[in-house]
Amino acid sequence: MNTDRLDELRTAITPLRQKLLTHPLYENIHSLEAIQTFMKFHVFAVWDFMSLLKSLQQDFCCNTVPWMPPKSGTFARFINEIVLEEESDEDHGRGFISHFELYLRAMESCGAETQTIERFLEDLRGGFTLEDALANGEIPEAARQFSKQTFQTVEAGGTYVKAAAFTFGREDLLPDVFGQIVQQVNADSEGRLDEFVYYLNRHIELDGDSHGPIATNMVKELCGESDEKWRLAIESAEASLSARCQLFDGILEAIKKQPVA
Repeated sequence: MNTDRLDELRTAITPLRQKLLTHPLYENIHSLEAIQTFMKFHVFAVWDFMSLLKSLQQDFCCNTVPWMPPKSGTFARFINEIVLEEESDEDHGRGFISHFELYLRAMESCGAETQTIERFLEDLRGGFTLEDALANGEIPEAARQFSKQTFQTVEAGGTYVKAAAFTFGREDLLPDVFGQIVQQVNADSEGRLDEFVYYLNRHIELDGDSHGPIATNMVKELCGESDEKWRLAIESAEASLSARCQLFDGILEAIKKQPVA
């Protein structure tokens, strides 16, 4: 029964996945300037992914004292492994670093604008609410709306809703062609994208074959035989993918407005 429901979910999100994988953005990102623009928007997705992940960690792992054992050791281990990788990954043999910080460093290395995301984080550290921090007019509208949608999912309450968004809407949806584009632009720009190439390669290396099946099984077990949970899981996955499409639309629009060199 669960397998049929899972097939139903995958069928429902197939058009959105295909739209993302064939998005015209990739045909317009063949320059360093275009990649810099992409990163200025996309860094917000790299940042807010961690809140979705940490929310799942709170659901599956005990973060309070006194400690209590997790309901599922398998899912607790799965989420903890991803947190370990995302929050404290190897840094070229120089120690450890979060993937967000690695991404930010890649932006600095290639000359992408980092002031917007840094100011946003300063606002949060300074006590701004998330809503007020996101209201900063310097944040690209498409990035703002994407992060708002992510936190709507985080605040929805149901672990199955977050798990569906995580598994089917926030997995690595950048096709191989994107990595090839970055490699070519990196060669043309004398290695200014070396750090970004490292970031992308780390994601490929860490996205092992075991992650997909465990994440899928997590959604199946959380939804069980509940029609309502499966309906909301499908809606969550679709909303996450739709938000990613709108983010890419915004990036494409910004790239097309760039002056021709």
